[in-house]
Amino acid sequence: MSEMYVERRPSPALARVVRTIWMQRTGDGVYLQRHLPTGGVELQIPLGGSPTLAGPLTAHWIEPLPPRTTIVGVRFHPGAAPPLPVVLDELVNQRVPLADLWGGLAARLAEAMAGALERTGRPEPAVGILEAVLLREFRAAQHIDRLMREAVAVLMPWHPVDVGAVAAHFALSESQLRRRSLRTVGVSPKVLQRTLRFQGFLALAQAGVAATDGIAGLAVGAGYSDQAHLTRECVRLTGVTPRTLLHGDLERCACGHDHSASYAPFLASRAVSPLGDLPFAR
Repeated sequence: MSEMYVERRPSPALARVVRTIWMQRTGDGVYLQRHLPTGGVELQIPLGGSPTLAGPLTAHWIEPLPPRTTIVGVRFHPGAAPPLPVVLDELVNQRVPLADLWGGLAARLAEAMAGALERTGRPEPAVGILEAVLLREFRAAQHIDRLMREAVAVLMPWHPVDVGAVAAHFALSESQLRRRSLRTVGVSPKVLQRTLRFQGFLALAQAGVAATDGIAGLAVGAGYSDQAHLTRECVRLTGVTPRTLLHGDLERCACGHDHSASYAPFLASRAVSPLGDLPFAR
């Protein structure tokens, strides 16, 4: 059985809350998956197994995936987690059985997705079932914090701003913004800003920006002060150097997977400066 990993954009109705949907199939051996901080939560549903929710990460963790496993995952935008009975700071660096959060719905969802795979032999119909459930749950809850969604856009790496100035722009104190961020994102605005900056580096690496600008230019483009700053943050967040993380090629990620569904929208935000008049920060 051959290995496979693909990503795709969600349906337009879910695009404001879902960053990407991914499908992974492991081969005949155990696969060591390195999970990285993205700023958001993830649903991970092994077809034929028990679904879990991965809370926001502040550092990497490595998961051994069993042989011949097919997993469908949903990566959510920061501040756009699916409806949950807990606040997100309780889920930081945690993996929780989805049944503990959604009750019987989790089992019904897993059963329906596994049945779709068995009938068709393809994961795509299972993805359709998952999207339909998510759309129904989001419509029923209507719980998205619009202010924090705007704050997340401001904290993107392309136009670094001071967190205190962001709070003032939204007529909040820094402590108020922090509490709101912990509740709806899971981490503080500063931690989120650092995570998004690193995601910006990965987005530029996937796009091959370093091939023209060099690794130092890529680091500055993502919001780091220099290449050494990038290297320190990469080791802190992933446990390895940029070269190792990018599979030996600093000019372009050589992992062999197409991550454009995840990073193309991220890169599109480079052209937007939501609050260009706020104080610059590194």
